[in-house]
Amino acid sequence: MTLAERLNTGIPAFTAWSGVPDTLTVEIVSRLGFEAVTLDMQHGGHHEDSIVRCIPSVTMSAKHPVVRIPVGRFDMASRALDFGAEAVIAPMINAVEDARRFAAAMKYPPVGERSWGPTFGFPRSGLTDHAAWLATRNAATISFAMIETRAAYGLTDQILDVPGIDGVFVGPSDFSIAWTNGAQQNPNLEDMMGAIEEIGAKARKAGKFAAIFAADPKISGRYASMGYQLIALGNEQAYMRQGADNMLAAARATLG
Repeated sequence: MTLAERLNTGIPAFTAWSGVPDTLTVEIVSRLGFEAVTLDMQHGGHHEDSIVRCIPSVTMSAKHPVVRIPVGRFDMASRALDFGAEAVIAPMINAVEDARRFAAAMKYPPVGERSWGPTFGFPRSGLTDHAAWLATRNAATISFAMIETRAAYGLTDQILDVPGIDGVFVGPSDFSIAWTNGAQQNPNLEDMMGAIEEIGAKARKAGKFAAIFAADPKISGRYASMGYQLIALGNEQAYMRQGADNMLAAARATLG
């Protein structure tokens, strides 16, 4: 099952978030209970070499590999797919032209302009026929355009209308900064929840995917009710901190 097929089941999926560019760390994260693992190149430490080496650490645990590229690095979107990523998240898509350039890098002709060369992705896919790869990749790979500014929010419909854009990914921290004109960073800001719900509804109405980062896991059900199908949670620091806190609390509770 591809990530696209999983999201189309209507059951929300959760993705882990990885910023540590180390294959062993990604292997450990991939064995957690998430359905997917996102390797973050924008704010995390991942880079081209770690992406090509860490994707097998994700797929060996039967999880879906996702990559968030740096701002404007649409060339890296193609490379992430060539390395075996199933989905790519592009940050700061603030204009329709940004969305068009991103889609062009993500999709083979006639939809886009992706160049042929799945040097790692093809052998990692398990397919043995290049024709089958070409025939299925456009539908099997997901392009998520990030909505995280007022400009992008105002263009949500137009971005979703771009051929080759499969969905939107809301970054609530940046969105809250934009929403308050720089007054605060609050990913759970109640005042912007109506806009977040509107984005999710527009994506679903357009037949596209909606994804979001949940800074607080307890808000996940609310996001799911808004139509969000892929929800990102935490990062390595959060997983280790929460695990350590739970272990220490349990251990200290046994002391006199």
